[in-house]
This record gives sequence, C-alpha cells and structure tokens, in this order.
Amino acid sequence: MHPLRIVSLLPSATELIASLGAEDFLVGVSHECDYPASIQSRPQLTSSILASGLSPVEIDTAVAEAKLGERPLYIVDGPRLAALKPDLILTQGLCSVCAVTPDTIQKSLSLLPLGEACSAPVISLEAQNFAGVCEDLTTVGDAIGKSKEATALRQQLEGRWGRIPQPEIAPRAFLLEWPEPPWTAGHWVPEQILAAGGLPVLGEAGAASRPVTLAEIADADPDLIISIACGYNMDQNREVATKLLENPETRHIRALRNGKFFAADANGYFSRPAPRLVDGAEILGALFREEMESPLLTGRLVPVVPDQNS
Repeated sequence: MHPLRIVSLLPSATELIASLGAEDFLVGVSHECDYPASIQSRPQLTSSILASGLSPVEIDTAVAEAKLGERPLYIVDGPRLAALKPDLILTQGLCSVCAVTPDTIQKSLSLLPLGEACSAPVISLEAQNFAGVCEDLTTVGDAIGKSKEATALRQQLEGRWGRIPQPEIAPRAFLLEWPEPPWTAGHWVPEQILAAGGLPVLGEAGAASRPVTLAEIADADPDLIISIACGYNMDQNREVATKLLENPETRHIRALRNGKFFAADANGYFSRPAPRLVDGAEILGALFREEMESPLLTGRLVPVVPDQNS
C-alpha cells in the first residue's frame, strides 16, 4: 500500500494534519496554508480572485460584490489537483470567505476530461465552536489512520483549555474581527474569552460573526478591545486598527481611553479552528490577568497606538 496522499485546501486542516505527525502525507495545500512553515514548499492548488494590496474597506466591498454575483472567492487548479492523485481532500463548508468550499472543488474537477478525473473523497470540516474543533481533530485522525494520536492531542488541548488561570475581575472584552466596516468575532472566539476568564462583548459563543456599528461598540463600552482581523497577522492588525483611534465616535470608549487596545496574530490564534485556538485563549488569559511581561504575550500581542504619521 502506498503512503496516504492528502490535499488540504484549508489552513486549519493543514495544521491539524501536522499536529498529528502526518505532515509527510501532504502532497498539496492552499495558497493560504502557512503553518507550520515547513509545508510552504508543497504545491499550492488555490488562488484568490481578490487583488493584492486592497484596504479592508476595498476587501469588504469586493467580497460583497462576489457574493452578490454568486462568484466563488477562490479558484482551484483542478488539473494540478487531479495530477497529484490524492487519496483524500480536506476543506470546509462553514465560510466561503475564509477558504475553499466543497462546491468550488467539485466545479473545478467537473471541467476535467474523463481520463483526468479525480474521485478522491472530500471531507468538509464544519467546526463552529471549540468542541467542534476537537471533533474535527478526531474526524481527521480517524480518516488518516492517526486515531490514537488524535485522542491524545484532544485530551491535552481540552485539559489546557480548562486549566487557564482566571483573573480576579472578569474584563469585558470586544474582539474586532474586521476593522472597516467593524465586525464582532463569533463562533469559537467568545468561548476563548470565557475560557480565559473574560466576558465577551457583542459576541455570542457558537453564533456567526456579524457586522456592528461604531455606536454599538461605544454603547457596549468594553474594558478591552483586541483587533483580530481575519487573515491578518499581528503587525497587519496593529496597522489596520489604528483608524479606530482616529474616529470621533470611538474616542470616549473606555478601552481606548485607558490604552487597553491591542492587536494579535489572528491567523495564528483566533481565526482558524485548529489546535492553536488554545494558545489564543491562553494569550487572552495572560492579558486579562494583566501579566504584560508574560512570555505568552511577547511577540503575540502588541498595543495599538495612534499613527504618528497621520
């Protein structure tokens, strides 16, 4: 029997595969798969229809227009995918903005000549909360012959999740999933806040992310705001979040007034339903306990300050 050949078109699935010690099984990934760094040499089978260098507002507009026209945001290289002869394809069906969906894969493969067809099964991961992430870990482990490893890792992650030291006073935290227009983070992010001993503001565990107005944020008056714009790393989040400080509607918000506005690596710790969500909850825990010198925060969280060039 030849070694299992896996194509992952989802960054979180790629991370799950690697966490189970099966990185060598990966023969192809998406253009967004960047963790662990060692997988970046794999063939990239997807691309985005969005031009590079767009601002958050331009990205939001382009995504809305694509949805209105029922156009997928991602392109799958069907011929190259089929040529890799995968035994298994991993993707997701939760969010067409975040990654390739099964429908996009099937449409790409349906255009191939009969002799080049790819009949590999597609597993769609659908986690909407932390429990779902753990279930996905089990699903992937069972599918690739790593059930034992998946069980051990799941127990470890669940244990860490439940042992995060709690702050003396629970801060009210708002996690900003997109800056312009503002969106509040949903799904597993409110659970991360709760696990870390905080209270989620304008977000509900398991519910979808949603747009909010600056007035809603101001009325909620959170103690802390953390920019976790989906698809952005820590430095990018710090950059795009500075505009919130420039808006007159936000200047009286408690978090901004008290210098409790931060930026984090969304890709690494908040946006992707993968094992590092536990790291994200631990980062929030250190922040909520005001352990600003903690190694948990070093290089993972930075203050957002006014743009000196503006």
